[in-house]
Amino acid sequence: MIRPLLREFFARDPRKVSRELLGKVLVRASQDRDATLTARIVEVEAYLGENDPAAHGSAGRTLRNEVLFGPPGHAYVYFIYGNHYCLNVSCEPEGQAGCVLFRALEPLTGIEGMAQARAVTIRTPRDLRQLTSGPGRLAEAFGITRIRDNGCDMTSPSSGLWIGNDGYRSRRICLSPRIGITKAAERKLRYLIAGNPFVSGPKRLAAQV
Repeated sequence: MIRPLLREFFARDPRKVSRELLGKVLVRASQDRDATLTARIVEVEAYLGENDPAAHGSAGRTLRNEVLFGPPGHAYVYFIYGNHYCLNVSCEPEGQAGCVLFRALEPLTGIEGMAQARAVTIRTPRDLRQLTSGPGRLAEAFGITRIRDNGCDMTSPSSGLWIGNDGYRSRRICLSPRIGITKAAERKLRYLIAGNPFVSGPKRLAAQV
């Protein structure tokens, strides 16, 4: 059974939230139980708000990033490189910007639906990486868009996109510098489950936490 995370879980420093999000489950609900998508969170990056040059909240509150300054536990979705969406969840108490970017998931249920959304044919277990390994891929697999999901409450199953706990515990969590950015790229704020085959990007690890 997957139980939704409480809002208090997200009302903390994004670094703490990042580490504890690993192993939790992202859910795209459907009225048809067989069509519900679930995947385990295996890689994330922390963004620290106004004190982080790479964070969208660093320049202050705008129409685009206002979700980051609102109540914690809400989806912040943005479009990047002109071709894909990225999913984040807001952290910190209301009024303080901070978030966690979802970089990779391990598919659990609804794999056929994810494959259709990604236009990927699954022939071998290795092909599953094409579904949710990378922020753009996972957003497409889960049908995540800014219009549909930006601002949705990820602590509530009624929102259709939420995060829950099924009791899984990550054995070994490691961190490394964030990837795909130029500002504050040296900060070790990328958290991942070591050895998980769905982790995206470089596998070289900086430290175990």
